[in-house]
Amino acid sequence: MLGADGLNLIVAIAESGIVDTAVNDLMARSQVMMMAENKGVKSSVKGHIMKWRGNVKRRLTKVCETDRFKHELALYQKVIHWDEETFFENLNDVVKQLEWHSAFYLQARRLIEKNKGINNPMFPHYFCDQWYKSLSDTLKKAQISELEANKEKALKDLYQRMETIKNMDRVTETGSEISVGRLWDMASAKLSKTDLTVMKKHAEYLSKNKGLQEIAAKLGRMAGELDDPDLHVTPAEELQMVEEKSDEATDDIVGIHESDDLNKLLPNETMFLAYPELEVVFYKHLVDKRLLNYKVAGKSRTLRKVRAHVPDNKEIDIEKGPFVICVDASGSMKGAPEQSAKAMAYALMQIALAEERDCFVILFSTEQITYELTRQDGLREASDFLAYSFHGGTDFEQAIMTSIETMERSKYKNADLVVISDFIAPKQSDELQKKVDLLKTKKNRFHGVSVSKYGNPQLMEMFDHCWAYHPSLMGRLMKQW
Repeated sequence: MLGADGLNLIVAIAESGIVDTAVNDLMARSQVMMMAENKGVKSSVKGHIMKWRGNVKRRLTKVCETDRFKHELALYQKVIHWDEETFFENLNDVVKQLEWHSAFYLQARRLIEKNKGINNPMFPHYFCDQWYKSLSDTLKKAQISELEANKEKALKDLYQRMETIKNMDRVTETGSEISVGRLWDMASAKLSKTDLTVMKKHAEYLSKNKGLQEIAAKLGRMAGELDDPDLHVTPAEELQMVEEKSDEATDDIVGIHESDDLNKLLPNETMFLAYPELEVVFYKHLVDKRLLNYKVAGKSRTLRKVRAHVPDNKEIDIEKGPFVICVDASGSMKGAPEQSAKAMAYALMQIALAEERDCFVILFSTEQITYELTRQDGLREASDFLAYSFHGGTDFEQAIMTSIETMERSKYKNADLVVISDFIAPKQSDELQKKVDLLKTKKNRFHGVSVSKYGNPQLMEMFDHCWAYHPSLMGRLMKQW
């Protein structure tokens, strides 16, 4: 073979350390670790950057998929498998194919001119070595250009998330490291001053109405009071022998990369030592860590702690399902009831963040709108929900049917349905009641919060727990059952 195999060239460059350098530069330039005083934010920032590192590494390995690089790499792979005689016979044709797209073209012409038509058996090896260097440099420049573009986008995204987290501190208590981590995932959406003003308004309303806070807190605790062995899980750690991938293990040869490890040196690299005039090339490659080495991989066995959830009769956690919040958005809810309903949903979203639960809102009047408050763009969804104006009539039964259909899916096992309404509507049908009773046997819970003293008592009988909260009476709270 006349030269080094180019198939692993793109991977070798991607793993050469430029990505790790970019990660360090990203942290230094953004100063995110200085900004992130909260432990939860700091952990989220580190996780976010490590995820970006993996994504950008995959993008760099695809740089060579352009037609320009594909053609030249394919030609190089073909040439290095020729013998010296075939090389000299086809050299001019090879150089002609490089003319319009290769950075090596001019250098190739100069090498041919210096050789002066002499069929020196070492010339093909030297030519391919210089060609390999040119390919390596060109690909590296393209990768660095791609890396810089991605780094600027990542930096902009980091600043955006930090700004959103900082602004959210003014309108909500971020709480535990877990809740901050989820809030970080939701912080990619840029919130306007209007969005933040709306959230701040409802956060202040919630803080002034202790009755709403008490209801929300009780709803959060109820999921942990359910005595169901199927939902009991206890985090536990035990020592296990684990097999992990390791570059130090020599089970398999998986490719070729550039390094300075003489124990894993490719045989053709030693050819430079056979000729005094090329010996300096070998030592230069050794110093630059550019000698072609076999890349090995295998599995090493290490003893480490493994975290698992196992049944335990001692301290147990309850696997808590999502909140499904059904909010009456009819015209009769305007005013204080509307504010109370939105503040309650906002409070439950904060509890969902702290307890790693999902939080879905279904707004209903004569039509229905859904919001998912704890997904990636949840802050935008929450802002849209809080800014929505209540109007129209009430189709209570259809809204409950939609909620039931949602809770019948496996994803919503052990969900808490919270209906916030004035309950000014007819009694539910027997068919609806049967569906509710069936879901109750599957450990789903039904809660009602009435924001009017004129609600239909028969309609509220379907709930496990029901509270009456009358904003017009200075937030007086009365638990009915």
